[in-house]
Amino acid sequence: MTNNVEYKGFKVDNVAGGKADWYCFTDLCKGCGLCIVKCPKKCLKWSKEVGIYQTPAVEPNPAECIACGMCALVCPDSAIKVNKK
Repeated sequence: MTNNVEYKGFKVDNVAGGKADWYCFTDLCKGCGLCIVKCPKKCLKWSKEVGIYQTPAVEPNPAECIACGMCALVCPDSAIKVNKK
């Protein structure tokens, strides 16, 4: 059985010089900040969007992000997705 649940969130287009699109699912993000701490480029920041507990969600600086996916790997709630093109 496949679970095709769609979560609310937002997309940041053309990160890493157009090499990827970055997604934050605000229905899953609890604002723990682990992704900010573990980002090797330190390009993540708190966004104006709020997560599931009304805490700030995160977003990358598209010019600095290298689309390495570390944020998605360390997110305990799978609230971040990096789609490489």
